[in-house]
Amino acid sequence: MPSRFTRILRHLWFEESHARRAIPPAMAQRLGQRVAASEQRHNGQIRICVEASLPLHALWRDASTAHLAHARAVALFGELRVWDTEANNGVLIYLLLAERAVELVADRGLNRHVSTPQWQAMARRMAGAFRERRFEDGLTQALEEVSALLVQYFPLQPGQVHRNELPNAPLLR
Repeated sequence: MPSRFTRILRHLWFEESHARRAIPPAMAQRLGQRVAASEQRHNGQIRICVEASLPLHALWRDASTAHLAHARAVALFGELRVWDTEANNGVLIYLLLAERAVELVADRGLNRHVSTPQWQAMARRMAGAFRERRFEDGLTQALEEVSALLVQYFPLQPGQVHRNELPNAPLLR
């Protein structure tokens, strides 16, 4: 585990512009279109968030990278209201650039069908693409895997129209 001082310096160095370089506007638009297309096949909600670094207040705790990234993803899951969908089946795909960490956070409706090892395996597959700086590939792969789960457990019924409850565009911070 890096020293707290090293971690704080790394997070001070990473800023929102790093997220915008990792996910340029054309890529963000394609990802948003993929989310919209995905949501036409199920009644779930998917949100992508790419964050350059953690706020300083989150770095004072002496915690592992995995714990910090998970805690932040859960906090954003609430802040972005991903938990507040009608069918309790929202999913947050979270990437923390400063720590090269990936998290998938799902609401209880979907979580009752998907085991923790399944979520961890998806996150590992995403992380492999991110280590190689293939951000679009990793996010697209995660989106496809999450979509397949939502189609399996929350498909749109014949005649049902998807009600978009959350923005489709990725949030870059």
